[in-house]
Amino acid sequence: MKTIIGFEIHEQINTPTKLFCDCPTTYREVEPNTNICEVCTGMPGSKPFPVNQYAIDAAIEIAMMLNCEIIKDPVYIQRKHYNYPDLPSGYQRTSLPIGKNGNLLGVGIWEVHLEEDPGKYDPVTGKVDYNRSGVPLVEIVTAPEIYSAKDGRNFMRELVKVLSYTGKVRTEGGTMRMDTNISLEGGRRVEIKNINSIRGAYKALNFEITRQKNLMKRGKSVKQETRAFLESQMITKAMRAKEEADDYRYIPDPDIPPLLVFDEKIESIRAIMQEAPHLKEERFAHDYGVKADDANILASELELANAFEKIAKEVDPKFAANWIRDELKRVLLYNKKTFKESGIRHKHIVGLLKMMQRGEITAKTGQKVIEIMGEKPGDPQKIVEELGMGKITKNDVLETAVDEAIKENKKAANEYLGGKGEALNFVVGAVMRKTKGRADPATILKMLKERLEK
Repeated sequence: MKTIIGFEIHEQINTPTKLFCDCPTTYREVEPNTNICEVCTGMPGSKPFPVNQYAIDAAIEIAMMLNCEIIKDPVYIQRKHYNYPDLPSGYQRTSLPIGKNGNLLGVGIWEVHLEEDPGKYDPVTGKVDYNRSGVPLVEIVTAPEIYSAKDGRNFMRELVKVLSYTGKVRTEGGTMRMDTNISLEGGRRVEIKNINSIRGAYKALNFEITRQKNLMKRGKSVKQETRAFLESQMITKAMRAKEEADDYRYIPDPDIPPLLVFDEKIESIRAIMQEAPHLKEERFAHDYGVKADDANILASELELANAFEKIAKEVDPKFAANWIRDELKRVLLYNKKTFKESGIRHKHIVGLLKMMQRGEITAKTGQKVIEIMGEKPGDPQKIVEELGMGKITKNDVLETAVDEAIKENKKAANEYLGGKGEALNFVVGAVMRKTKGRADPATILKMLKERLEK
């Protein structure tokens, strides 16, 4: 039974002022209903300001990052009518498409447009805070070309990466909101609202797909309706019958002239915009010879991708990619930080990798150093010197550790002499523990064999 999924994604644009007035876009840090004016609260007779130019440019850039065709015909701002307490004027201003016919991960991008965020309504208390009303949103509408919850999650992860690369959207939690349309082959389309995270989207899709399948198995029809996702329970709940476009009574806003996007504007944005992450992945694999999975991780964050390109000029790219994938990302995940937030810089990683390549420290010590850098970034050379973590090269120290390890692990030593070659790895591990990872494993293995095979 084929599943068909499409997304409508709304993300706040990171601009200091609202879309149609000069009110600040901060709404979490201030008292309710303080960053407002006559325009963003829909007072009778109030007229909107000219459309926020930064928001227009951001929408154009996002559309271009999604391989969209930029609309050069006049783009009208429309009034989308519906009644809800968070919408003071009784309509939401939303533009016609600024970009269309794009593509991401093989999923069509039908359109990219601008709209204003509504206020925040609390159905429990009945209170509305209009501080958020009028904050610029970019809306991205996909084609119904996603066919599973897993594919939906992968698409959203890639889209979030693209948006973060632009630097034009807000990255704090709760600013992105998703609606999704789901239907099973032979059934009606259901819209799910109130999805605020990629995890939530995955859970909502899984639940709704299962719900619709169960209805159809019992011979019942799926209603065309709008349902709310209750994240606390990870379920969807019926809200109302699904609206059609005619229900919103769209009309051009008579107070706002149409937007015009000229070739000069498109080219000026193209000249400064970032390379899209999926294109960067392809280039990393081609230019540096790294594996596709490694390229995906390296391009997962713009600052990390830029750092890798600098590192690759001084250190073997494949060696660097392996360490970034296995060790640096491990430390970042443990500390719940992005590369940018960590304070680690490319020169720190270059220094650490060169120390390992020169044989000054072991791989085990390198792991410990990068863990320290994850909590307190700094010069790896100084970290090694201050903590006395340099590689042990004195034969007498190694010989003592080897002799002690053989005496303490006679069973493993005898198993090795009896033909079990892998038993020697246990003794190597014992020596590494005694030297706190500062001895070279190859040197230890050679010394053990010489001792035991006399």
